[in-house]
Amino acid sequence: MILELSLAYLRNRPLITALNTLLLALGVGMIILLLLASDRVEQRLTRDAAGIDLVIGAKGSPLQLILSSLYHADIPTGNIPYAEFERWSRHELVDVIIPLALGDTFSGARIVGTNPTYPEHYGAILGEGRYWQSPFEAVLGAAFAEKAGLAIGDRFVGSHGLAPGGPAHGDFPYVVVGILAPTDSIIDRIILTSLDSVWQSHGFSGNEGEEIPNPTQLNDSATVTLANRHPLAVTALLVQYQTPFAATQLPLAVNQTSGLQAAAPAWEMARLLSLIGVGVNTLRGFGLLLMASAALSLFVALTTALQERRHDLAVMRILGASPVTLWRQMLLEGLLLAALGGLLGVGLGHAAASVLAAFSPDAEALGLSGLTAHIEELYVFGMALAIGLLAAAVPAIQAYRTDIANVLATGRA
Repeated sequence: MILELSLAYLRNRPLITALNTLLLALGVGMIILLLLASDRVEQRLTRDAAGIDLVIGAKGSPLQLILSSLYHADIPTGNIPYAEFERWSRHELVDVIIPLALGDTFSGARIVGTNPTYPEHYGAILGEGRYWQSPFEAVLGAAFAEKAGLAIGDRFVGSHGLAPGGPAHGDFPYVVVGILAPTDSIIDRIILTSLDSVWQSHGFSGNEGEEIPNPTQLNDSATVTLANRHPLAVTALLVQYQTPFAATQLPLAVNQTSGLQAAAPAWEMARLLSLIGVGVNTLRGFGLLLMASAALSLFVALTTALQERRHDLAVMRILGASPVTLWRQMLLEGLLLAALGGLLGVGLGHAAASVLAAFSPDAEALGLSGLTAHIEELYVFGMALAIGLLAAAVPAIQAYRTDIANVLATGRA
């Protein structure tokens, strides 16, 4: 009976009910969207940096080096000689070292010159085809292959530079020889090829037209000779430590080398998350402000409704309703409004995430989805219910204290 009565009162005031519900839903929806996005950002940053203890590159901003080499989201700090790859790969504190050569893009994806250790590090396996064996053979990440509509055997031409609109390397077309299975990592969104493909496309083709051989097929002496004869360079080196002790020694050794810097992904990622957190917390605060406004609006609406229904409440008392029944009825009305606004807000948050993923390339690359759910959403919904109860508390107490005789005699509650 109490539930039916509360629903009837809400239906009797559709505009006020809709406005209060929408205001609360907007606050909840904003917080849910931020929760989904920030959680996905943290997952992606952690996943892309997993297992990389150190990044070696040209001197400059350590954060820029991490963003450009691990996340492919910034301009590199510069290039370093290929001989540095050989030098540090022999270091006793280095377990695994992966060279990266950047400089070109195609259809928004970066073309990364490297060796098969790079995709293997992220647990990538071939979904179709094979890895490169000759210059200008390319392996595509799963997400990019689907987005670009490329298949095994298709050809494309890279553009110089990491910004859109660079001049095309028309004389050096790539052929797709492999497509990787999805990994939910940075590998899904880039194009992989050999180091010599990048070198040759930028004019480093040896003396008198000599073709640069694949460095992975050279012995040590031949590699050093090749690097001395030609200005071969890489953009960054991704390093895994041999022992935890290396964390205290290797960065220092690298930073003492002229032209090189060492950046620790864990440290720089913490800085990046703190920078992102400022904006997220600001928007989350705005969402909480909307919820607080909804609480105030709900309180005013319930208080006004109480004044309008004071005679109804008095009649209910005459018909046998106890003060506790009136108290519960007002609380239930506030709880119903809060539950409706909370559920609508959760739906709006997930719908907004789906829309962003569908129409924003950045959100799509992030992997944002409205189909995922998190336990924290229950806390947000619980907060919405608490707001409804708090907003209804004072009107409920007033309903409990209704003086039947005074209301019926004078019309005052």
